[in-house]
Amino acid sequence: FSLKELHGIFPWLVESIFGSLDGIIVGWNLRCLQGRTNPTEYSVALDFLDPSGPMMKLVYKLQAEEYRYDFPVSYLPGPVKASIQEQVLPECSLYHNKVQFPSSGGLGLNLALNPFEYYMFYFAISLITQKNSPVTHHVSPSNSAYFILVDTYLKCFLPTEGSVLPPPSSNPGGVIPSPTPRSPAVPFTSYGTHHTSLLKRHIAHQPSVNADPASQEIWRSETLLQIFVEMWLHHYSLEMYQKMQSPHVKLEVLHYRLSISSKHHGSPAQSSYQALHAYQESFKPTEEHVLVVRLLVKHLHAFSNSLKPEPLSPSAHSHTASPLEEFKRVVIPRFVQEKLYIFLQHCFGHWPLDASFRAVLEMWLSYLQPWRYAPEKPPQSAEPLLRSVSEKWAAFIQENLLMYTKLFVGFLNRALRTDLVSPKNALMVFRVAKVFAQPNLAEMILKGEQLFLEPELVIPHRQHRLFMTPTLGGSFFSSWPPAITDASFKVKSHVYSLEGQDFQYKQMFGTEVRNLVLKLAQLICQAQQTAKSISDHSAETMASQSFFSWFRFTPSEMNGSYTGNDLDEIGQDSIKKTDEYLEKALEYLCQIFKLNEAQLTQMMMKCGTAQDENGKKQLPDCIESEDGLILTPLGRYQIINGLRRFEVQYQGDTELQPIRSYENATLVRLLFRLSSVLNERFADQMDVLCSREDFVGRLCRYHLTNPHLIQKIRYSPVVKDRTSPNWGPRISLRFLASYRTLISLLMIYFIASWFYIGPVGCTFIILIGYFLYAVIMTFFSEGWKPHEH
Repeated sequence: FSLKELHGIFPWLVESIFGSLDGIIVGWNLRCLQGRTNPTEYSVALDFLDPSGPMMKLVYKLQAEEYRYDFPVSYLPGPVKASIQEQVLPECSLYHNKVQFPSSGGLGLNLALNPFEYYMFYFAISLITQKNSPVTHHVSPSNSAYFILVDTYLKCFLPTEGSVLPPPSSNPGGVIPSPTPRSPAVPFTSYGTHHTSLLKRHIAHQPSVNADPASQEIWRSETLLQIFVEMWLHHYSLEMYQKMQSPHVKLEVLHYRLSISSKHHGSPAQSSYQALHAYQESFKPTEEHVLVVRLLVKHLHAFSNSLKPEPLSPSAHSHTASPLEEFKRVVIPRFVQEKLYIFLQHCFGHWPLDASFRAVLEMWLSYLQPWRYAPEKPPQSAEPLLRSVSEKWAAFIQENLLMYTKLFVGFLNRALRTDLVSPKNALMVFRVAKVFAQPNLAEMILKGEQLFLEPELVIPHRQHRLFMTPTLGGSFFSSWPPAITDASFKVKSHVYSLEGQDFQYKQMFGTEVRNLVLKLAQLICQAQQTAKSISDHSAETMASQSFFSWFRFTPSEMNGSYTGNDLDEIGQDSIKKTDEYLEKALEYLCQIFKLNEAQLTQMMMKCGTAQDENGKKQLPDCIESEDGLILTPLGRYQIINGLRRFEVQYQGDTELQPIRSYENATLVRLLFRLSSVLNERFADQMDVLCSREDFVGRLCRYHLTNPHLIQKIRYSPVVKDRTSPNWGPRISLRFLASYRTLISLLMIYFIASWFYIGPVGCTFIILIGYFLYAVIMTFFSEGWKPHEH
């Protein structure tokens, strides 16, 4: 094909691979393509889209001719789209000199992108647009072709070792020049002073004679990162985020939500904040999206940590540092920090309270621990001790203070609303506590808070730079005297640039957050007690469900009580893990916040270790009133989270219970009539027998219901007192209608037939065996719960 023909089919080819922007065309469905299920298609796709594969060779071939392709502005992330449509130039240099008016008759604005940008735009945005792809099998996001390609592109264009490989080219020089700037096609108003491309600044201060290929190709690294960050993270603008933190705006948005739910379309809150509400919550990231962002964060840490040590002479640095090395130095604070912080804030506030939050949590913890991705490896030791955080990371912690402190408070608020008995939720609390308990980390966070709370010194030569961040006009390459870039100023600049000048900082080690930690510790204690109760209950249930329980004539279900719980399905191993996670999490929290052991012990004693007279867990928290027990807010929380409960039991006549699923309806009705006839005819005789004090009386009381021996049960908290009606001794044959009993009898008759025992003889043996069993049990049954037979 000629270049002109390749230029014509290139947009169609890109759309055929990554799908259409509206999501209608699925394309190759790279997000669901896995080597385990489709090995041939998987390997072909990876080879074709590899950085040195045919597709990228086509991109570089078209790049050399400076072709341009239109990308609709309407499919860009919300903040960028709104900014461009209002003719305000976005701060990211990726969009500069690219916006064009539509041709005659066209609709909407477009970006004029070079082939590399066009390809990467489609590749990045396909993670967002292709959400409803048909999936016929379980897909692991980390094993998909898309995930592997993201990792491959990051390693190629943001290498941790060496320089960026030059693209294959037919040019004599062996390299493809970076895109030339174009004159803007639309007059734009710029908000803030925008930094120019890293490459252009570097070349402006370096003679072109000494320019190496990496200098000419650094634009690919910067462009790739900007596209990934813009497409995956920039769905909430800094200005909108800061507005949403205002209590007044939060109240108005709440009014708007209430007006929508009640369908009062005339509400003033709707007209005032409808766009604000829709703009803020229109984007809902998926778990796969978060996993890809975590991959980006981990690689950027490794990329940034591969920076070579700075030379001792400042003059040598300005002449020898390559553009790639300078890029490593600023990549996280300049490109990622702000947008990732807002992205995490949104996830912490809007993600469902379930185990899927683990993906967001691990992404956050990955960002907080850049030392995990440093070139030096920790010493291997036999004991799994926490590795101390080096003092060299103090600057990173201080310049990312809100990532550690405010998001930790956000996690505390989430943890206080989750069921910590669930192993997955307990694991998340354990993971956060373990990370923050790393030696020296809490001290460095506390030092960062102290630096932020220091009073601002009035220094005349600093006032013109006060709180000026690179995204608001500062440059990471401007020469700052050491006296100006003190630690306190950096911390204040970080906090105020993200949260605004009116931000009221909540100290992580202050009284308010400490109280939240104490509440979490109390919930951990309660969850441990609940897990223990569930474990004990499961052990009792397993012991009672022995082989011989199949042949008991009185199933436990007939007492009308429900003792099951959704957590019973967790299993003993998971309950054990839950207890281990919570115990270690509590230990780590005590280390981080220096909790008093005496206070913690007293708290644990109040968290449900006291048991009632039956050895069961306590009732939900209630208060006494004239009408009986009334649930407190704590009691409602305990019930909602499964920490405590009322045991639901049938309070009426057991003979009149609704027919169960394990019973035969016809037999239940017939046996009820037969039992009623027998009880009416022999009522006096049964009363006489049960009133005897000898062995016969005890034997009759064991089989016949005696209301004087009915155990006290828990009733509804609404009714203060309730008395059970005296039904007297009686016969109940309903147990014979149970499918379990019928199947057990059939099995006995079937086994007996192997030994040539007929039905009559087998029935006689069953009666004799049960009589012997009843005689033995009668000696120990006087204090037992009575049966109905």
